[in-house]
Amino acid sequence: MAIDVYRVREDFPALKRVVNGRPLIYFDNAATTLKPKQVVSAIARYYLHYPANVHRGFHTLSQEASEEFERSHEVVAHFINAYSWDEVILTYNSTESINLVAFTWGLSNVGEGDEIVLTVMEHHSNMLPWRRLARMVGARVRYVDITSNGLLRYDQLEEVVSERTKVVAVSMMSNVVGTINDVKRVVKVAHEVGAVVVADGAQAVPHMPVNVRDLGVDFLAFSGHKMMGPTGTGILWGRRDILEDLEPFKSGGDTIKDVTLDGVVWHDLPWRFEAGTPHIAGMIGLAAAAQYLMRLGMENVRGHEKDLVRYTLKRLEELGGEVEVYGPRDPEVRGGVISFNVRGLHHHTVGKALDIFGIAVRTGMHCAHPLHYRLGINGTVRASFYIYNTREEVDEFINSLKTIEMLKAKLAVMPVEEVCTGG
Repeated sequence: MAIDVYRVREDFPALKRVVNGRPLIYFDNAATTLKPKQVVSAIARYYLHYPANVHRGFHTLSQEASEEFERSHEVVAHFINAYSWDEVILTYNSTESINLVAFTWGLSNVGEGDEIVLTVMEHHSNMLPWRRLARMVGARVRYVDITSNGLLRYDQLEEVVSERTKVVAVSMMSNVVGTINDVKRVVKVAHEVGAVVVADGAQAVPHMPVNVRDLGVDFLAFSGHKMMGPTGTGILWGRRDILEDLEPFKSGGDTIKDVTLDGVVWHDLPWRFEAGTPHIAGMIGLAAAAQYLMRLGMENVRGHEKDLVRYTLKRLEELGGEVEVYGPRDPEVRGGVISFNVRGLHHHTVGKALDIFGIAVRTGMHCAHPLHYRLGINGTVRASFYIYNTREEVDEFINSLKTIEMLKAKLAVMPVEEVCTGG
């Protein structure tokens, strides 16, 4: 069943905006998505009707808040087909989730002479924590390269992973070239030597069906704001047998069952990892976003984006050699992300020009500097799609690029302000 995109668009008030005299076209979804009215309403209900702390009181409002907060864990667990709701840990974002794994499990299990395997396409969030851990304990970081069309070198993965490998950290989908990695294949190689697999699902979980039981990974991290949830929300899912052996990343309120002057008894899962007053409204909003996506059906979300990617890649061919697109051309192995450059123009210039046409894209190195250096470039323009984007918007995007190409000589002399862009 296809998504009724025009009905969906009615749930997103931001799409009614006019930018520079034109209807907004929002193609910056890989950085963060727009929020539907249903998510905002769920957050507002908490703040307006039961704005109490959780796990702190027996009065009615606290009980209501606690029940909704715990139910939200259940909803997110169902969304990724976790075995149980208490395997779902609320964090601030994917970055914190991965840091949590690196500096709890990693510090206890990775030592001098061990190896950590990463890929060159990793977002900094799934690269820098592991490099820092390696420096702290004397481990070695090894990298798996990509092919000329942006696919992971699985042959090299099999060569790099060895008995010394303790962890393989891999992105499920690149936020630059859009490559969807075969994570199950990575898991097979890693588990053969007893290594743990940490999957960065920030770009995958919001856009395609993700089943942690089927994937076989040991940890999965993803962010709420990239799937229509509030900013400042993220999820870490982990295997129960691993999580139960870990001490908290942060300790304090709500992480304990008991404290004496001489010791501490840590709380059950997931509370031992959710220190202090959590982002209660955020978790409730994230659950509302997950429910929205489940109503649409994640297979349908994936199908919609595949159609947009296929259509956009085809239409970009009309610009001939003036636009260079990075990553695989097959929509079956590519998510809803298209990074490109217009020959002769700085990526920031193209981004500013597209904004004049009311089109929001991302420019820069997208928190993936090593991947850009591997591609031999210092930045890209990135258009990324979601459930509310249409072919008509793609047509406007292509027409705007054609106009930009025609004005290339004038635009090329525009001053460029270097900025660091993430996401």
